[in-house]
Amino acid sequence: MELKSRLLPNLASDPDLFGRFAERFARYMGTANFLLYMTIFVIVWIAINVIGLFGLKWDPYPFILLNLFFSTQASYAAPLILLAQNRQDDRDRVQIEQDRSRNERNLADTEYLTREVAALRISLREVATRDFVRSELRSLLEELIALQGEEDTLKEARTAPDTPPKS
Repeated sequence: MELKSRLLPNLASDPDLFGRFAERFARYMGTANFLLYMTIFVIVWIAINVIGLFGLKWDPYPFILLNLFFSTQASYAAPLILLAQNRQDDRDRVQIEQDRSRNERNLADTEYLTREVAALRISLREVATRDFVRSELRSLLEELIALQGEEDTLKEARTAPDTPPKS
């Protein structure tokens, strides 16, 4: 049992380790670099086995060994890509749930603000407008000026000596 634990990597310490590897692998397989390197590898493989460079011809024309390599790569790539997609789906699900929650909060806030604006509009109907207040102040000012004029006339009349009016 102890020998087995020393030979096999301990994936239990970080359960996401393999998932992160799968995502990096799937991400790399979808790049132009991967396609370029794979194309160069296949061209070199075929060239060596057709021409027989340096006397090497380990995989003759039907290239069965190359086909085996591609089959092995595909058999490992497919589950790794599926694992990466599943992890992305999980992240998307969490993001969608957070978006839904945020949207519900925004809707509640918007409804609250709408009610508040409606209440303000209703209360503003009872409040005097600026134009109304200005017109009231103007009329009060005119009344004050008129009263001031009457008081001035009365004061002049009281202080003036009794003289007959000039004819």
